[in-house]
Amino acid sequence: MTQARKPDASRRVRVDGYEVVTYSYGEGDEVVFLLNGGPGLPSTYLREPMLRLLEHGYRVVTYDQLGTGASDRPSDPALWTITRYVGEVETVRRALGLGPVHLFGHSWGGWLGIEYALTHPAALKTLTLSNSCGDMPHLISELNRLRAALGSETVAMMQRHEAEGRFDHPEYKAAITILNHRHGCRLDDWPEPLTQSIREANREPYNIMQGPNEFLYVGNLKDWNRVPDMHRITVPCLVLVGQHDELTPACAMRMHRALPDSRIRVFKNSGHMPIYEEPEAYFATLLEFLAAHRG
Repeated sequence: MTQARKPDASRRVRVDGYEVVTYSYGEGDEVVFLLNGGPGLPSTYLREPMLRLLEHGYRVVTYDQLGTGASDRPSDPALWTITRYVGEVETVRRALGLGPVHLFGHSWGGWLGIEYALTHPAALKTLTLSNSCGDMPHLISELNRLRAALGSETVAMMQRHEAEGRFDHPEYKAAITILNHRHGCRLDDWPEPLTQSIREANREPYNIMQGPNEFLYVGNLKDWNRVPDMHRITVPCLVLVGQHDELTPACAMRMHRALPDSRIRVFKNSGHMPIYEEPEAYFATLLEFLAAHRG
């Protein structure tokens, strides 16, 4: 992984009456614009490994989404919608004068990337959807399948605590921890940029948009499904997924089949973080795709 470095440029951009902080590394017209996961995570966990792209002549640009990292952290449930975040992405892109970009979305950043691509198609050169999905009801069914592998008694215990809102009960948290290590990041020791982003997460947008944890979606995105519209995304697309991903290969295949010009890669030893779990294979795949669509 490229050694962590300070951004070559960082500025504050006014969005919806607040300010977000942007980070730019490298220079040139081949801009890879990163949308990190969450919602509610700072960009640290994604931008640090992605600095590897600098060695190949790409400019890497990202920002801390509103409510996260060094950006303003207002407390207002009305702010936490995917539609408002789409406007935020466009405001940042225009403020930085980026022109058309190679848009890269990881997890929630992929949902945001899909919505953005459908709203601002001229802003994209390519779209990479890493460990993401386009159909939330389908994802929920997949998460229930992953939960079922813990056994019927454990599932019943989880459902009981969920019904009572007891998400902090030790046995419930233990079940979520097992799922996170099976399907989130399968490394014995999680990388510091990832654990730092999790420590600094803002739970308000996460809870409102997604839910109390990675395996229970009850927020305002629970019915979101853009697969029927993804045929309108005509730029070249790359779909990346881990074999053991919480956003499963079945979710990735559904996007791949809906996109007119896409390729897909499954990383057999990874969960939700192949960028850390299988970095050499991950970046070889990403760099090959980006190189095919430079200019």
